[in-house]
Amino acid sequence: MADNTNAAAEVAAGTQAGMPQLNVGTFDNQIFWLLVTLVVIYFVLSRVALPRIAAILAERQGTITNDIAAAEDLKAKAEAAEAAYDKALADARAEAQRIAGETKAAIQADLDVAIEKADAEIAAKAAESEKAIADIRAGAQDAVKEVAKDAAKDIVALMGGKADAKSITAAVTARMKG
Repeated sequence: MADNTNAAAEVAAGTQAGMPQLNVGTFDNQIFWLLVTLVVIYFVLSRVALPRIAAILAERQGTITNDIAAAEDLKAKAEAAEAAYDKALADARAEAQRIAGETKAAIQADLDVAIEKADAEIAAKAAESEKAIADIRAGAQDAVKEVAKDAAKDIVALMGGKADAKSITAAVTARMKG
């Protein structure tokens, strides 16, 4: 019973136990402070926080734009450097081919001169050899004639005949001519 009398006294006083936010008697006061708080939060956000966030976003966008521009500039420079490298490489290859061609031509010219000199030396030695062979043949023919004459004299002498040197020379010469 004591609980019922306390509850009745609280109802009479206008206060009830429970959550004060749900007390209908204080709704006007709660709505006023809710509106004041929302207005203060709105002004703090719109005047302080949002401008700072907008400035940070603008700064980041500027940084990104600058970085993209710098990257495009570096890309253009890299492409120009690559083109210069390709041109220098092509020029170096052309120069190497030109030098190789000149060297090949110089070596071929030296080789042609050396071949001509060797051919001349070979021709001279061949001429000397042919002359030596002709001299040896002539000497051999003379030696064969002499040996043939001596052999003919000895053969005629062994057979018991006498031959004069003129007739033996004429017979050997006739026989050697064919």
